[in-house]
Amino acid sequence: MIRWLFFIVTVLALLASSIGVVAQRHESRELFARLQQAQAERDAARVDWSRLQLEQAWLAEAGRIERQARTQLGMDRPERVGILLEEPWVDGLADFRAGEGAQ
Repeated sequence: MIRWLFFIVTVLALLASSIGVVAQRHESRELFARLQQAQAERDAARVDWSRLQLEQAWLAEAGRIERQARTQLGMDRPERVGILLEEPWVDGLADFRAGEGAQ
């Protein structure tokens, strides 16, 4: 009788253990599939990032910007560049200078 009880307990433990192994393998496979999907999304994001960096570099190219300014906006380089300096206007500046001249 004790042998049969021991045998039944052993068989039940074996069944519980095998069910646990099957459940763990199933969960492992699901996690692996999710990992592969996440890696594929990461790779796609890297490709998009590289494409956007190339596009930004192309859009920011000085020659391209100058060419568009000439063709689309009709802009040209100025013949000569000069700098005009003016004194800032201050209300009391004229009074102050008039006072210096009177002294």
